[in-house]
Amino acid sequence: MEYDVEFNSGAFYPAAADVRLAEIAEDKGFGAVWKGESNSTDPIVLLSAMAARTKRIKLGTAIYHMFGRSPITMGIQAATLNDLSDGRLLLGLGTANATIAAWHGLPFERPLGRIKEYAEVVRKSARGEKFEYEGEFYNTGQFKLSWQPSYPEVPIYFAGLGPQMTRLTGRYADGVVINMANPTMVRDIVGHVRQAALDVGRDADNLEYIFKIRVCMHADRSVAMKKLKQVLTFYMVSDPNEWQAGHDTGYGALFERMGYAPELAHVRKEFTDEGFRAAQAAIPDVMLNGDGQREPVPMVAATSISEVRDRLQAYGEAGGTRLIIPYVPVTDDAVGEATAFLNAWRS
Repeated sequence: MEYDVEFNSGAFYPAAADVRLAEIAEDKGFGAVWKGESNSTDPIVLLSAMAARTKRIKLGTAIYHMFGRSPITMGIQAATLNDLSDGRLLLGLGTANATIAAWHGLPFERPLGRIKEYAEVVRKSARGEKFEYEGEFYNTGQFKLSWQPSYPEVPIYFAGLGPQMTRLTGRYADGVVINMANPTMVRDIVGHVRQAALDVGRDADNLEYIFKIRVCMHADRSVAMKKLKQVLTFYMVSDPNEWQAGHDTGYGALFERMGYAPELAHVRKEFTDEGFRAAQAAIPDVMLNGDGQREPVPMVAATSISEVRDRLQAYGEAGGTRLIIPYVPVTDDAVGEATAFLNAWRS
């Protein structure tokens, strides 16, 4: 199992500092550094800078969504970064949601069919193939890169939340990236992806099973828990238009699968009635600690690096092949805290 890092959770990390942190992460033996896309710094731009300053650590997007650029553009970017980094790119793609699609003036319609075609065009263009794609969602005209990439194979991972996406992942992608799953759910998701791969004659052992577990470390555990509850609140109340209309297919559905439906309902009521701070205050400690019957959500509030390692073992035992650790700082000195965490990982 590989341990990876991400600097994109709970605080703003300046781009130049992110690059320095990637250098430290490589020195400390982490397998990859990942960057997600939202309204924050751009993954390809940032990872390109990291590629120029590192030699071994892999460079992942978790997750680039399919609405921000055409699949041809994504393929060109992927081929460029993969050549620049000597083949270190790990390309995570996702369908995002209606809010992100609206940023780009596009409807959030039939995302599963769309991402399948999107990934096919990205692969063909990144390989340097000459092709003309005619699909239901994408029609490219004839296209070919002006150069033949030195590293034409770019691994593509799908972000999957539900059973349909995990099946699609097993059939077409090189692995799955999951943002919010406890060990029991990890085991289920890995099983679904593996079975979907086997059903179409693929080698399920060649796929990657990648999971994010947020970590906050502080000598006072309650301080770390309070900060993680702030991050957790964002996920519990995200996309209110959907869950208020009774169409909760996002993170709320995951919390319910973890057994926290009553807690989710209470937090959302506080958010609706009183706002974000009230919602954060309503999150009980049990969600981060578990209670013997329910596992904690995938967030670790620890007092030491040894405790972090101990808590992460369950995810590897459940089938994870890569664990992404988005470090969540407590203070305004996000870079200093992240540096201390990296140094503690391998002192």
